[in-house]
This record gives sequence, C-alpha cells and structure tokens, in this order.
Amino acid sequence: MNKQFVKDLKRGSFVESQFVVVDVRELPFSSPSKSGEYFFKLQLGDISGVIKGIIWDSALVKEPICRDDILLIRGEVGEYNGPQLVISGYKKIEKENVYRSHFQATSSRDIEEMWETLINIVGQNVHEENLQRLLKEFFADEKLVEKFKTSPAAKVIHHNYLGGLLEHTLEVVEMCLQITELYPQLNKSLLITAAIFHDLGKVEEYDPHSFVFEQTDKGRLLGHITIGLEMVRGLMERLPLFPEKLKMQLEHAMISHHGEKEWGSPEIPQTFEAFALFHADLLSARLKQFQQVMDKNIKQSKHWSSWDNFLGRRVYTGFTPK
Repeated sequence: MNKQFVKDLKRGSFVESQFVVVDVRELPFSSPSKSGEYFFKLQLGDISGVIKGIIWDSALVKEPICRDDILLIRGEVGEYNGPQLVISGYKKIEKENVYRSHFQATSSRDIEEMWETLINIVGQNVHEENLQRLLKEFFADEKLVEKFKTSPAAKVIHHNYLGGLLEHTLEVVEMCLQITELYPQLNKSLLITAAIFHDLGKVEEYDPHSFVFEQTDKGRLLGHITIGLEMVRGLMERLPLFPEKLKMQLEHAMISHHGEKEWGSPEIPQTFEAFALFHADLLSARLKQFQQVMDKNIKQSKHWSSWDNFLGRRVYTGFTPK
C-alpha cells in the first residue's frame, strides 16, 4: 500500500494510509441532543506534517487509542478551520511493520561527518589535560556515543529530529569557538567541553522507540539537566584526581545553560564561560526555530507564517509567488 502523506491531503481526498497518533482526546458533544455522548479528536502525523482527525462515532473505538500508536486510517478529508480527516475506520499497526522514515525526520546533515567535525574541534581546541581525559572517556563509550548521534534535541521546538542533538551540539560548539575569537579571555577548553556536554542528558530524556519522541519516566521526573549532570559525574568518577575547581566550573556551566531559573536552570550563569554557553545555546535554538517556520511556509508558498507561539510572532518568508 502506498503511503499518503499529510502534505498531500486536500478537501475531498479519500484516505487509506498509516499515520502516527500525535495527540488524542475524548470530548463531549456540545449539542443538548447528544448529551452524555462523546467523540474523539486526534492529531495525526507523518514526516510531512500533522492533520486533525475526528471519530464522530465512539462505537468505532474498540480499544484505547494512545499517543504514539500507528494507525491504518480510512476516511475522507473535510474542512473545519482547516483540513480535517473524518475517520470511518482504523486498525492499529505494529511499529516494526512500518517504515520509520515515513514518520520521523532525520537531520539533513550527514551524522558521521558532524561527528568527525566535533572530534576534530576537540583535538584542535581542548588543551587542558583533565578535560581531554574526560572527553576521551565519553568518546570511548560506544553505546553512549551512538545514542548521542541519533537522539533528537527536543520534542517539538527545535532540532526535533533524529540526529538533532548532535547537530545542535555542533552548532553550539562552533558558535562558542567564534565567541572565543572575539573574547580570548574565555577558557576555550572549558567552554568547548561544556558545550559538548550541555544537553547530554537528552539521550535519556526521550524514548528512542517512540515515533513522537515521548519523554521517558526519567526524563519527566528529572529533566535533561539533572540527567546530564549525573552522566558527566559518572564519567569523572572514572578519572583519578580530577580537579575539584574545574569540576565545579564545568558543572555550573551545564546546570545554568538555560540562562534563567524560570526557563529551567537550577542556577543562572555566573561565570564567563557559563554566560557564553547560555547565549550560544539560545542562538542555535532560536535560529533553528525560525528556520523551521520559514521552511514550512516556503513549501506552502506562503509569504507570512501564521502566529508562532514559541517565537511569539509571525514570520516573513520573503516568498514571491510566480
């Protein structure tokens, strides 16, 4: 069966295809004549986008529909505040029986090339021997490195695709290198190491088997900053006589990289390196958010985006219709 992608669905399209459940809600009808009756509102997605789905007849739902389920949907696309897929039938599909590439995007950059670039940056710029030893421990942990290469950097907001964590980390590292050219007072070895480790906890924050990057229990309860700090401390424990002051400076940069307590940082940046890392991380995230909004709207031939809640603005794409 050929896959029908969300981007190609238009009003009147008849649909029989697989989609991942991004969200599902059971809602009551507002009409008094249907008091006590319910319908199901879904968000269905694939690599090309998301569409609303509606099951008006609750009797169709023989077993619970959950986020991250893969469903083979039958129905027709209608219109209600945008396209809406009215579902007449469905069945659940085992995840091992679908093409993951239909549902999860991967970084457009080559993962092994990005990894080699990161290794080379470390070799050329991290000269403090204790940080060299720490990074070698990280690079030698094959299972951890594989997770680091393939994890997303976020669920929704930025670099939210396979390989996104490595891509985001490399961007932050390269920005930090540029900052040290302007401000040579910065401890380059410390800043680059902190940049590499700042989001390390995300390898355990998101479920690698989830098609919508669901958080793990550990991710929900502890968050990636706490998890990453724990992981780096574990690497340090393998190294005898790691300097306490250096350890404290590295840990501070990691736990303060969100910049403000209301943004999730246990502490605000209070060292030069931590302050630089915070701004490099924020710049990478914000520029990727902006780029992703632009790319989506250029593909749809729109020259203004709709309101973006994360950026707090509409985005001008500069698109000129032919």
